[in-house]
Amino acid sequence: MVTKSRLHVPKTPARPGDAPDFSYLELSAAGVVKRPETSARVRDMQSLSDELVRVLDDKHQPVGPWNPRLDSPELQIALRHMLLTRVFDDRLQRIQRSGKISFYMRSLGEEAVSVAMAMALQPGDMLFPSYRNQGLHVVRGRPIVDLMCQCLSNTRDMCKGRQLPVMYHWREGRIFSISGNLATQFPQAVGWAMAAAIKGQDDIAVSWLGEGSSAEADFHHALLFASVYKAPVILNVVNNQWAISTFQGHAGGERRSFAARGPGYGIAGLRVDGNDFLAVYAVTQWAAERARTGHGPTLIEHVTYRAAAHSTSDDPARYRPKEDYQGWPLGDPIERLKGHLIALGEWSEERHAALTAELEAHVAASWKEAVSHGTLTEPPRLDPHLMFEDVFKEMPPHLRKQEAELRAELERG
Repeated sequence: MVTKSRLHVPKTPARPGDAPDFSYLELSAAGVVKRPETSARVRDMQSLSDELVRVLDDKHQPVGPWNPRLDSPELQIALRHMLLTRVFDDRLQRIQRSGKISFYMRSLGEEAVSVAMAMALQPGDMLFPSYRNQGLHVVRGRPIVDLMCQCLSNTRDMCKGRQLPVMYHWREGRIFSISGNLATQFPQAVGWAMAAAIKGQDDIAVSWLGEGSSAEADFHHALLFASVYKAPVILNVVNNQWAISTFQGHAGGERRSFAARGPGYGIAGLRVDGNDFLAVYAVTQWAAERARTGHGPTLIEHVTYRAAAHSTSDDPARYRPKEDYQGWPLGDPIERLKGHLIALGEWSEERHAALTAELEAHVAASWKEAVSHGTLTEPPRLDPHLMFEDVFKEMPPHLRKQEAELRAELERG
């Protein structure tokens, strides 16, 4: 008897009104995953794309070969960076809801992905972020008032009013411009890495995108070029389980891990607990050394969870259970690092509360400074002549004519 084939539609594990269901996750116990040499052949470590690198156990103790053995002062700096990122996000979320900025995207629950990686990299490494990597700016020392001004499109806006909020860039900090077009940063990072290798530089490129964006053609183009030319690049898939309202299974995560796409191209692929600061730091160190020593690129899948809405334009209660983050089996990155420091005897709930209050005051003062440079509705305002700059090396005649007409109109009042 011949049966007709049926179309398979990936199943979302839980919908509004259901209990959160994370039974689909493939987890490894902390400390059990082997750490290969950075020169290992891809074919000899394919299991890393299915296993999950974890360092912190349930008692907040570091275990296993991936333990980066960071000292307490550095861990406290990491905690500060992650907490500042979260406090900053919370403030900007409230500001958007009050109508003072038009749009915002938080990294709630994903802070370790950016902070741990940035701390494990070198200052000269070029970063090609997605729109949930504000922690990169925090680690590299950018004043948060600059990020606020970009969201306000005011006179201190780094993008001169030409970009949506959260589309930051920082040339001096080696952070490339964020693009609203998904996945474009992946081939850009590979191209930059190839150029660095041609020049004989030691700097590497690092890029991030969400698992949903891995369905874009740019993702595959980047992996192909990175593999063929052994580009010194780290490519990160931040699998926070949701691409706006679509579960990660619709991007291919139901069949194999996203990290498993690496070995298919001849690239090392690793899955890491994205909420374990120590694990993310260690995997980044490993991949960076592999890239710098000429052993090629690495594709890292960060298994994490988007704790909040995709953006201020999204309502996750329409497509997933409320409070589902409370049941996420890998916990919260800030709470886990805090627990680790407390277990070491190097932190306390009192010190954490004091740090939170200090950072909240800092963010409030930064906002006060940011609005002094203008808001969406209050002066000072951007110079309208800026629209004619930064496009042509020599402005063509028709634009010079338009600029003159604008100038005359403004002079007339």
